[in-house]
Amino acid sequence: MPLRRPARPTSVLLTALAALLVASLLAGCSSTPSTGDKGYVDGSGGLTVLDPGGRTPPPGTVSGETLEGEQVSLDDYRGQVVVLNVWGSWCPPCRKEAPLLADAARELARDDVVFLGINTRDSSQAQGLAYQRRFDVPYPSIYDPSGRNLLKLRGTLTPNSIPSTVVIDQQGRVAARLLGDVESRSTLVGIVEDVRDGSAGESS
Repeated sequence: MPLRRPARPTSVLLTALAALLVASLLAGCSSTPSTGDKGYVDGSGGLTVLDPGGRTPPPGTVSGETLEGEQVSLDDYRGQVVVLNVWGSWCPPCRKEAPLLADAARELARDDVVFLGINTRDSSQAQGLAYQRRFDVPYPSIYDPSGRNLLKLRGTLTPNSIPSTVVIDQQGRVAARLLGDVESRSTLVGIVEDVRDGSAGESS
């Protein structure tokens, strides 16, 4: 019986390259944004808007001490639309979107819409406070260096969902989610207004 020749090195190499190519194509088709080793989301990971009938509250209550040392909880704003933004001063996409969020917060304040930030992975409050001053951020942020509040948003966000923005409706339910930086102030304002107007007539 003739002996089988071992596979040629070139054949093994071609097989391995083909496998890598398939893997890269599959990754390129994925709708999940990649964070790599940077710790933040590359670009816009996509917008999800939920119909009122499909909305649920976050699995835990987002709460804590702000960068200024005040206690705050998402429950404090029940009855209002809340825009919850996750950011870190170390995150380039966060710095890119900060002026847009600040402008949107000022515009929507007249409609009783509340903005609340979650400052994560900064090693001190001083870093977050410097960020707020630099971009003239008009709303408070919970100081959350360990990501504890991100865990309370599991199912909506992942620990690497930085930056990300979640819109909470008047009943305290997740109404919309954007992974990645906000690229348009007018788009964010439109989403918030739709949530406000679409939920206003519902009973609590």
